[in-house]
Amino acid sequence: MTTMNKMTTEDPTQEATHDPHRLPRYAAKFFVVALVAAAGALAFAIHGGITSRVAAESSLARSTEDAAIPIVNVIHPKEGAPLQELVLPGNTQAFSDTPIFARTSGYLRRWFFDIGAHVKRGDLLAEIETPEIDKQLQEARADLATAQANHHLAETTAARWQFLLQSDSVSRQETDEKIADLSARKATVDSNASNVRRIEDLQSFQKVYAPFDGVLTARNTDVGALIDAGANSTGKELFHLAAIDTLRVFVAIPEVYSRAAQLGAIASLTLDEYPGRSFWGTLARTSNSIDQASHTLLTEVDVPNPNGKLLPGAYVSVHFKLPQTVLSVVVPSNTLLFRSEGLRVALVRDGRAQLAPVKIGRDYGSTVEVTSGLRASDTVVLDPADSLVSGAQVRISSQAAAVPGGSRTGGSSTRGSSTGGSSK
Repeated sequence: MTTMNKMTTEDPTQEATHDPHRLPRYAAKFFVVALVAAAGALAFAIHGGITSRVAAESSLARSTEDAAIPIVNVIHPKEGAPLQELVLPGNTQAFSDTPIFARTSGYLRRWFFDIGAHVKRGDLLAEIETPEIDKQLQEARADLATAQANHHLAETTAARWQFLLQSDSVSRQETDEKIADLSARKATVDSNASNVRRIEDLQSFQKVYAPFDGVLTARNTDVGALIDAGANSTGKELFHLAAIDTLRVFVAIPEVYSRAAQLGAIASLTLDEYPGRSFWGTLARTSNSIDQASHTLLTEVDVPNPNGKLLPGAYVSVHFKLPQTVLSVVVPSNTLLFRSEGLRVALVRDGRAQLAPVKIGRDYGSTVEVTSGLRASDTVVLDPADSLVSGAQVRISSQAAAVPGGSRTGGSSTRGSSTGGSSK
């Protein structure tokens, strides 16, 4: 047994002595396991890198798409009470405004009223010296006297011949001739009498009278001035007379407010030279047609002016009361888009922009009045880009701030998209 144990003990030694470079079996197994682990780690690293790159690219695409959607600030239009008053410019005019010319020729002898004078109808304004007319009247009267004398003689002769004809002392032919001569003489008398009346009328135009009550606004002649009223001349204006007891004020009312032009409606006038004071008038008449160029209705307001406080030609502000049916909203001026198809505002509906047509009333500077096309519940884009088109996707900013003329809307796009509806 000792020999066998010795042999057993020596066998491994001999085997090891036989191949000293051969690795032990457990070392080989460890090497294989380490190689497989390294390969797995490399594969995991490659897979992780690819996955992270794909995720980064997807995130970048989403970020790019989100950045492409414009962020807009929005407001709600300010809903005001129905308009109570419409203020428009106007100019006062005299109710009657007449230039006064001479009807006869001559030289101005004297005048009796100067500019600013208040005259009554029939007051003598001036006298014209007309020597030619006076001489013509004298000649016409002399011709009339001659014609009357000839007519008297013809009348006596005709009566005498008619008496003689009863006794056959004269012929009927001669009697008829005397009667015909009487008729001719009578026609001559009538002609001369008409000529005398014509020249008397011309002579009466030597005196220039006021045709109505008013104030003289101009005197364009003086003593000794030649007055030419010939048919071939335009004549020279002697005076200018204006009736200012009642003044006319012509006002162009925009078409959208034409319903305020009710005949008999009361309008008030204010002037800068009378601060805190109003003058009252009545809407007397309208043109009953809209001007195609300005889209306005021409109206006339008659204003009593018994004390002469208002002067013709003055600039006034006319205040009209508007019917309760005229409603409007107010939005900032920077919400408007000026497009070739007309004025537009951008609304946000269901997360997309929609361009709505609007009509503008009064311009307050930083804000404007919109008379149609918007409601107080609409969501209006503030400072819209010129490139914005209907249907474009937009995102409402989360910022909130006060905006003149409208309430600023903030928060998520859900709130902006909830304000839908038609803006009619």
